[in-house]
Amino acid sequence: MSVSPSPAAGTASPAARPPSPPPVARARRVLALTSLGVFIVFLDTTVVNVAFDTVSRSFDAPVSRLVWVLNAYTLLFAAFLIPAGQLADQFGRKRLFQTGLLGFALASALCGTAPTLGVLVAARAAQGIFGAVIVPASLALLLPAFPPERRATAISTWGAMAAVATAIGPTLGALLIHGMSWRWVFWLNVPICLFAALWGVRSLSESRRPAARGVPDPVGVAIVAVAPALFSFAIVYGPRLGWLDARVWGAFALGVALIPALVYRSRRAALPALDLSLFRIRNFQASNLATLVFSVAFFAFLLSSLLFLQTVWHYSVLRSALAVSPSALITAVVASQAGRLNDRFGYRAVFAAGALCYSLGTAALALRTGTTAHWATHWLPTLILNGIGVGLALSTLNNAAAHALPAERFGVGTAINNTFRQLGAVLGVSIFTAVLGTPAAGDLLGSYHRVWWVLAAFPAVSAVLYTVAHREQKG
Repeated sequence: MSVSPSPAAGTASPAARPPSPPPVARARRVLALTSLGVFIVFLDTTVVNVAFDTVSRSFDAPVSRLVWVLNAYTLLFAAFLIPAGQLADQFGRKRLFQTGLLGFALASALCGTAPTLGVLVAARAAQGIFGAVIVPASLALLLPAFPPERRATAISTWGAMAAVATAIGPTLGALLIHGMSWRWVFWLNVPICLFAALWGVRSLSESRRPAARGVPDPVGVAIVAVAPALFSFAIVYGPRLGWLDARVWGAFALGVALIPALVYRSRRAALPALDLSLFRIRNFQASNLATLVFSVAFFAFLLSSLLFLQTVWHYSVLRSALAVSPSALITAVVASQAGRLNDRFGYRAVFAAGALCYSLGTAALALRTGTTAHWATHWLPTLILNGIGVGLALSTLNNAAAHALPAERFGVGTAINNTFRQLGAVLGVSIFTAVLGTPAAGDLLGSYHRVWWVLAAFPAVSAVLYTVAHREQKG
């Protein structure tokens, strides 16, 4: 997706003088509106985590089935991010943004009224598709609203809203569940999306890329969704069915076979689902690889920590969410400063510091936590380290991915980076489910310790990979 500023209205012709930048007040409204859209989309990547136990009892379903409430959203979101950006270029960014908000509101209403787990999973998949429509369109609307020298700050704010939404999702979800029911986790989206859509009618200007034509390759889009789903199925059900079960290794084999098929389609299609030309840029490769690996630990830890607090320390839904909430506050503060740190110390140093903080914090839980609750002495230090780690790591990778690309490719580059983040979420939730298994009551603590040792390795690996692959740039 390329982003081109639309000509400003005025008496002079565009050829006579460059269009003047939009007024500051309008630019701020666009930033607030697009950030609100991104906030609600990324909120729903984690807001359901805290409701796992409640939804399980509501539908009498095990964790191995509930995992698809998370993965259905994440998989479809990841698969449609890049095609949605291309469609926004062709049919209009404002139109797609508004359509995404209205569709997200409808899908959220369906989630809130779902009578069965199957309906809930299907509605979550629809949420993922419409969420994918919102994100790239919002960025394409945001960039032309700011002059070039202020776009980096606007992108950082926009990206920080996504990170903060992901982090505070469990706390907000717990408050809704405690005060009403888990269904309000979804119903809350409806008035917010409708408000944003109405606000956008007058606050946003339509723009499109005149050269954009055609529909993104549907086969490639399907492969982006199906291949991770196959890996997720194999990882989740491998311990239960047996790793030599035909369904498990068949899913793995088919997932692997689809990777070269995606490369082939992306090279041959007029509008590929994945723009492979961007991956010739070394630093863009490094940013996306690190995003994928780090996100495995980030999303898996969010889910594992909430379930641990509820099942081992026997915290209520609300208390468990409040117990992890300091991490979100720290993430918000640190993420807002990540851009300045990137400029001063470079992307590699800042990301490595964040990744190692997260790795140490997760390992500390595996070493120190027991069946007796010690929040202030055992849990809070981890929240501090992990909050710092997320604020530094994810914000840095988002900035680095954009910085590696020419300005006209920011949109598609950010969409690809977010796709890798969501694929990491799918793998992370699946790995957590597989490593935890279905432990007996007496082995529950040991199972969580194993989970945290496994997750602690991923940020450290991502730091090594990024340090080796990234070439530091200035400016």
